[in-house]
Amino acid sequence: MVAGLVTAPMAPALAQFRVEVSGVGLTQLPIAVSPFRGEAQAPQKIAAIIQADLERSGQFRGVDASGPALDESSRPDVSLWRQRAADSLVTGSVTRLADGRYDVRFRLWDVVRGQDLGGLSYPVTQGDLRLAAHRIADFIYEKLTGDKGVFSTRIAYVTKAGTRYNLWVADSDGENAQSALASPEPIISPSWAPGGNLLAYVSFESRKPVVYVHNVASGQRRLIANFRGSNSAPAWAPDGRTLAVTLSRDGGSQLYTIDANGGEPKRLIQSTSIDTEPCYSPDGRSIYFVSDRGGAPQIYRMPSVGGNPERVTFTGGYNISPSISPDGRWLAYISRISGAFKLQVMELSSATVTSITDTTADENPSFAPNSKLIVYATQQQGREALMTSTLDGKIKARLAGQGGDIREPDWGPFQKQ
Repeated sequence: MVAGLVTAPMAPALAQFRVEVSGVGLTQLPIAVSPFRGEAQAPQKIAAIIQADLERSGQFRGVDASGPALDESSRPDVSLWRQRAADSLVTGSVTRLADGRYDVRFRLWDVVRGQDLGGLSYPVTQGDLRLAAHRIADFIYEKLTGDKGVFSTRIAYVTKAGTRYNLWVADSDGENAQSALASPEPIISPSWAPGGNLLAYVSFESRKPVVYVHNVASGQRRLIANFRGSNSAPAWAPDGRTLAVTLSRDGGSQLYTIDANGGEPKRLIQSTSIDTEPCYSPDGRSIYFVSDRGGAPQIYRMPSVGGNPERVTFTGGYNISPSISPDGRWLAYISRISGAFKLQVMELSSATVTSITDTTADENPSFAPNSKLIVYATQQQGREALMTSTLDGKIKARLAGQGGDIREPDWGPFQKQ
């Protein structure tokens, strides 16, 4: 092991994140999240976490929830909440159990119809209180929108503080960050496996880029690609058995596939161009990638077994960092426009492109597993930050960290409950 390198089954971060939501959507559901009974004595403010999750999704607008104390067994006065223009109400409680765990309970009300929409109970350890809040937000989101919530999923990202690099795994709101790897050499390109238990990434700890696959829970990892030259840009196939990688072993950056356990790579295409940044389509049949074969970087698509590439991006002269939404409808990428790097979203069926940010240093977009949000890195007021945005760019949230330069985010898949 290289001196100074730390692989860990996750050491907690000291830096806390705060969520700042900006923008207004066309249709947002007004919801009141009443303070949970007993949460003042709990280490986490469950109601505030739920409300921040819902607002960050762009689908909900918080309504003043002050007033009489309520819990999951209360029958609320719906006329009061109608007067506040709330469509929905969340009530609940947090109770410390004899074994030291906490029992988190909630109920969701349709204020307009006066209907009980259901509730659940989560007995959790203190360390899982935030997860319980995220799962409650997932329940509410799915019940009221019909789409699956992503609040209990995780993101991975890299920070650089001084000469120290850290690979973090955090909740979807950036909180509860745990260090998976710390190194004095760069760490880049984290990529979640479909099961959500493995991360592939590139480490320079041996003074050149090599690809590892890392078990997030145990901290164990294995070397996947350490061939002559550069080994970079790992991307998982949807079946979790194969990785697409960029290797320069045969001269120039070229695309290969390799078994997720390692082995001999298979070259996908014969090219004199630089081909890199592969990503699979959700059905596994296509690979999107960046190539300069037309003279400047553009995004192309080819069969995942290799074959003739077709160009996908035609707007702008420099397009990189493709990411495909899990529902297969959208392509997010970074375009250089008048010297600024800006996040773009293309609807693949119509090739319609929307520029969704007013920042100038966007990088590395990654879709939420429900295809409704994008996480990306950017600079705001001279500081690097993680942001999430709705696909129309109308609602953005900053996940503002204190841990140095923040980069390379990747949004993990749905977690098995």
